[in-house]
Amino acid sequence: MTSPRSRWSDLDRPPLDARALRAAMIRPEGLWTHLEITESTGSTNADLAEAARAGTAAAGSVLIAEEQTSGRGRLGRRWSAPSRSGLFLSVLLQPEPEVPAGRLSWLPLLAGVATAAATSRAAGVDTALKWPNDLLLTVDGEERKFGGILAERTPGGAVVLGIGLNVSLRADELPVPHAGSLLLAGAVSTDRDPLLRAVLRSLAEWYTRWTAAGGDPAACGLLETYAAGSATLGRPVRAELPGGGELNGTAEALDGEGRLIVEAADGARHALGAADIVHLRTT
Repeated sequence: MTSPRSRWSDLDRPPLDARALRAAMIRPEGLWTHLEITESTGSTNADLAEAARAGTAAAGSVLIAEEQTSGRGRLGRRWSAPSRSGLFLSVLLQPEPEVPAGRLSWLPLLAGVATAAATSRAAGVDTALKWPNDLLLTVDGEERKFGGILAERTPGGAVVLGIGLNVSLRADELPVPHAGSLLLAGAVSTDRDPLLRAVLRSLAEWYTRWTAAGGDPAACGLLETYAAGSATLGRPVRAELPGGGELNGTAEALDGEGRLIVEAADGARHALGAADIVHLRTT
């Protein structure tokens, strides 16, 4: 008699080892101070934000879920995936007072740069950044989203930074047909352990450089690196604005606060702090 298949029994998706990860990632004077893995939760961002409010999580805490059932993206969108099929993590950071409040908007862009670099190294897949918080790769010649980032402020000036990546999702498991995963992009490895270590190390490196520069994106190299890895800059886009408006134009640059500068057909330049960006095809 064959026993029922458990959602935890996929041999291609082994569990993460919390003890080994703590030994590798938590070091004296390092950024990460605590690492916890939970089997399943609604949202690691919500859990870590609540722990921060309750005073039970300190800066440098890392919370990872093997399964996330109600992960949140921008504008309240849901993010869910099969157990152990991706990386679902949140970290608690305290950038103030080293970083002025006006530069905190760079933090999700920094996380994108760090995660894209780590993913390219660990999985051997070219990645790109879509403003403001999406990570893209190519599947069958098509640009697809495989990751997202969400930064949320908590009382006291701390920031909960959430990162979600589709790692081993198969085509029939994708939440929407135009999504992607490292597996579908032909990654050399879908082992989540080295990928997670690479993401945390890259994030710590960039965050340390950024805070040491007082959050100045040019001084720490963040602005240049983001621009080099951006799939948005230089392209025609449609910006779907909060409140329902739209703006068509060319994504020209980022300003000092990380806002996207879009030049409309009439030559007017608009600085967007929040919008859904659609990459338009050139004819």
